Amino acid sequence: MGCDACPCWLHFKKSSAAANEGLQRQTDTPYKTSCIDEVKRGTESMIDVRVPISVGELARRCGVTIATVHFYEAKGLIHGQRSAGNQRRYGRDTLRRIAIIKIAKRAGIPLAAIKAALDELPTGRPLTSKDWAYLSTGWRDMLTERILSLTRLRDQLDGCIGCGCLSMEDCPLRNPGDHLSLQGQGAVLLEQGNCAAD
Repeated sequence: MGCDACPCWLHFKKSSAAANEGLQRQTDTPYKTSCIDEVKRGTESMIDVRVPISVGELARRCGVTIATVHFYEAKGLIHGQRSAGNQRRYGRDTLRRIAIIKIAKRAGIPLAAIKAALDELPTGRPLTSKDWAYLSTGWRDMLTERILSLTRLRDQLDGCIGCGCLSMEDCPLRNPGDHLSLQGQGAVLLEQGNCAAD
């Protein structure tokens, strides 16, 4: 049975008031961090791009299978190295190389042509926009020729292509006596882009 006049109760009230005052001061005072603390926190969250990545991480980041990564390396399209634990490791510049390989393959560029073009560029650094301009310029000519070839094929599907079979009704008109065989092998008219015999 205590009362406000009890010494123990008065001591408790004073202690509680002091604690509450101290807590209020801590709440009102904003927590300040030094620039060094901020830099340390930022550094911890950053990725060291100099550290090579594993084949699994490379495959995951590029959206391909591990077998595809090994296949590209076997073909000389990318290059890796062995770690101290005898595991394959790849520089981060390989991420961009595989991205370009995927784009070129989607456009129908043969792997041999992709490798020949990549071999002309320096290794050990990410490919730049200037490098991409160089690659795409060379591949653009190849794609243009392929488009023209496909267009000729589309337009000649129902006509003579100069193969020398002489089995179609208009072959005697467009390739009489198979004279186109003197100009080359295969579908001469189609490959030359010439729809009419000389």
